[in-house]
Amino acid sequence: MANRKKNTLKVIPLGGLEEIGKNMTVFEYGENMFVVDCGLAFPEDEMLGIDLVIPDVTYIEKNSEKLKGIIVTHGHEDHIGALPYVLKRVNAPVYGTELTLALIENKLAEHQMQNEVTLKIIKAGQTIQLGAFKIEFIRSTHSIADSVALAIDTPVGMILHTSDFKIDQTPIEGEPIDLARIAEIGKKGVLLLMADSTNVERPGYTMSEKTVGETLDNVFKSAKSRIIAATFASNIHRIQQIVNSAVKFNRKVALSGRSMINVAKTAMKLGYLNIPSDTLMDIEKIQKLPPEQIVMITTGSQGEPMSALTRIALATHRKVGIEKGDLVIISASPVPGNEKFVSRVINDLFKQGADVIYEDLADIHVSGHAKQEELKLMHRLVKPKFFMPVHGEFRHLKQHANLAQSLGMNEQDIFLIENGQILELTRKKAQITGSVQSGSILVDGLGVGDVGNIVLRDRKHLSEDGLIVIVAVLNSKGKVVCEPDVISRGFVYVKEAETLMDEIRVIAKESIEKSMNKKKNSYNAVKNNIKDELGSYVYQKTKRKPMILPVIIETPS
Repeated sequence: MANRKKNTLKVIPLGGLEEIGKNMTVFEYGENMFVVDCGLAFPEDEMLGIDLVIPDVTYIEKNSEKLKGIIVTHGHEDHIGALPYVLKRVNAPVYGTELTLALIENKLAEHQMQNEVTLKIIKAGQTIQLGAFKIEFIRSTHSIADSVALAIDTPVGMILHTSDFKIDQTPIEGEPIDLARIAEIGKKGVLLLMADSTNVERPGYTMSEKTVGETLDNVFKSAKSRIIAATFASNIHRIQQIVNSAVKFNRKVALSGRSMINVAKTAMKLGYLNIPSDTLMDIEKIQKLPPEQIVMITTGSQGEPMSALTRIALATHRKVGIEKGDLVIISASPVPGNEKFVSRVINDLFKQGADVIYEDLADIHVSGHAKQEELKLMHRLVKPKFFMPVHGEFRHLKQHANLAQSLGMNEQDIFLIENGQILELTRKKAQITGSVQSGSILVDGLGVGDVGNIVLRDRKHLSEDGLIVIVAVLNSKGKVVCEPDVISRGFVYVKEAETLMDEIRVIAKESIEKSMNKKKNSYNAVKNNIKDELGSYVYQKTKRKPMILPVIIETPS
């Protein structure tokens, strides 16, 4: 009888490794496949004009007949934000907890897709079967309610995926992380641990969310002016604590920012957020109250250019302006890469006359991610055979690998892998066996993936050196009818550089006539000659390399 080849388990991250955001991982066994999380990342500085970055899901599309479902661990943008774009390309049911799916539903509605996707609510403690996989949702704690870790029972062994977590013994809402269940799973044996690495560089324990409430109470107690509090729209626990302080000190609350209003409405409807009806007011009505009775909760804690707080800081918000003495609380720490934006907003708020309290000045923010001691506890409870750090830049993944080694794991059992690489596992063995197509798809307005490296390079070129357009009119014999027109944008101010512009016209005209005298030259060859000759001349004169765009128009006469 012929030996049948046994299937191996493949774990393939398509995002979330060596970066913050864009979390997405494929689990595949034979003809069975499912995906954990489907997040976006925000563009880096050099991605000019780009709105969002999502994972490349070509591999999932090619294997869509195997796809049994998408499981989402919690409702943050870096775990749900790419769903509308991905679900236009692949069809699969989405599984998650109640709040997570409600936030996804809002997102799908914005894309007019709410009737096209099957959403299946799963509670913490429940188990689902997706083909060859049995997945248990384990109650977790993070900076958003209804977060879960996943125990994935596969034909080759158990995988524990922590997703984003911290060990908070006194959470604002609900029960703490189910460490007892995690320990039970660890006792039975875990083949692979995949654990959050975001805060691995920080020693100690992450403070409980409740500690923020004490700081907020102290701030509210001494404040005599209007309070504007900025936080993540998805941080419902933080919003609740700001509301609690407002109620305690007889202040009314208004919400500002589209995402803040949408998330708060959803959370209130599902019972995750409690704002007394006599406390919540419309932003226009609240302005009529005395300053000491007002709290506004707004988006923009990351200094996002179009957010409510940034517009308030720049005095461009239609409904809210800073009044001298206003107290602004920024209850969040900057996501890596956003430090400049946050700093700019703080400076602008001070210039407008506000007092600003931010993380460096008071404990008005705690992280939702586990620090070193919590990560050690997770490793000790799970006791995995193999370990793969996830969620973080390379330095975070490396430090997490070092932490695992300090707890006694062998270096060869720890896998620092890149997006797209395949970690293949059997009951006894794990190894990197290859890679699949992966990377970033850029979203620019309604365009998804139509802006690539060449377009970004051109945008960067234009932003740094500007543009010169040469418009020349030729007759049917290839002679220049009149002096070429020169248009400059972002290069030099034409009135102050008339001599340079005149010289550019002369060189362009000479280049065209010289090129047209060679009968074999096409218009493309003529344009290339203009670019080369003008490029050399302009660089020699200005030490700049503007983009040169020749336009040739032929007249019949």
